[in-house]
Amino acid sequence: MENVENQEMINENAAVDYLIISYPEIQNEIADLAAKQNFAGIIQITVDHLKSLLIESKTNIVTQRIKMMDWLYRNGTYSVKHIIENLFIRAFGSLKKHTSGNQWNEMFQYLPIEFQQIHLNHVKLDQRLFSKN
Repeated sequence: MENVENQEMINENAAVDYLIISYPEIQNEIADLAAKQNFAGIIQITVDHLKSLLIESKTNIVTQRIKMMDWLYRNGTYSVKHIIENLFIRAFGSLKKHTSGNQWNEMFQYLPIEFQQIHLNHVKLDQRLFSKN
């Protein structure tokens, strides 16, 4: 087996292939956006899909999908990481609105530490930017 350090970074095109496999329910939408070279749109529809799953109380599926996104983030190119940070991770605040307190705590507990830190940094930055003086 090849050492992870020697492995090539996953670019947007390769990430799309992994997302199509990981999100079979929305694979057609992912493929349509991929044909338009809209990786940011693909990440956004994954977030929207997670919201739907949370509304259906499918927290276990959500945590699996988050783990996949974490894997893409850790192995992705700068571009892939940047989009995941600024769309997927930033969207956790909106996911919270669609969960009960227990669901949110469970989901947040399974969030990779790096995602938790990025999310909390986003929250702090937003509070500073949008706080009333």
